[in-house]
Amino acid sequence: MTTIAEALDAARIDGADARALLRRVLGVDQAWLVAHPEQLLTQAQHARFRDWVERRRAGEPVAYLTGSREFYSLEFKVTPAVLIPRAETELLVELALERVEPARPLRVLDLGTGSGSIAVAIARERPAAQLTAVDASREALAVARENAQRHGARVEFVEGSWFSALGGCRFDVIVANPPYIAEDDPHLAQGDLRFEPRVALAAGAQGLDAIEAIVEQAPRHLVPGGWLLFEHGYNQGSCSRVLLEAAGYADVFTRRDLAGLDRVSGGRV
Repeated sequence: MTTIAEALDAARIDGADARALLRRVLGVDQAWLVAHPEQLLTQAQHARFRDWVERRRAGEPVAYLTGSREFYSLEFKVTPAVLIPRAETELLVELALERVEPARPLRVLDLGTGSGSIAVAIARERPAAQLTAVDASREALAVARENAQRHGARVEFVEGSWFSALGGCRFDVIVANPPYIAEDDPHLAQGDLRFEPRVALAAGAQGLDAIEAIVEQAPRHLVPGGWLLFEHGYNQGSCSRVLLEAAGYADVFTRRDLAGLDRVSGGRV
């Protein structure tokens, strides 16, 4: 029989990853894991942990192995059909919340919702808001619906590419975490990105195709004074502002994430 401490020592992967995998195997939290290093694993638990460790060594993301990832203090189901929620995207949620008054039934649209993490986080913080979330992937929408149900979030889900299925609907705030990596970027062949859906990552030769389409089309789906906010790459803040200004948006800005990198740009119509 193997103890928790022995299993972690033998894992030979990043310590945080190993602990995350073992917590999921045992169904315990971090505090319990730290407090019980001598706890013996059953054969089934040890076998499952070793299998996950081997798959992690091969590069498979921890979130896909455990089937979950925390975002905005909520636990979200994730599968290989959706992008793994990342901490830097929480800035997009925060900026949206600044523009959605708590007591008003403002309409908010989340484009390319994936796991639904952005829409669900906003819906939880602003229950009076009317959330709509769009994705072109039926598989992704199934995951997003499950996450909304899990957290009691009121979100309408629509299958379609960007604005194609929305008709003449207009919104007070539109948010998006679109694909923004260049098609030939070497990072797509490294780390977790190798396993995530490429359609949610890459967009054209410069990574700007999706952003350009959203910036161009969003004014037709925003009420006067409505805001468009979107995440982008660390080196895309300047060109995002140029696109917004050229399309006639006002109050154009770029906000940096906690690492000091350009992360979210936006403007209002």
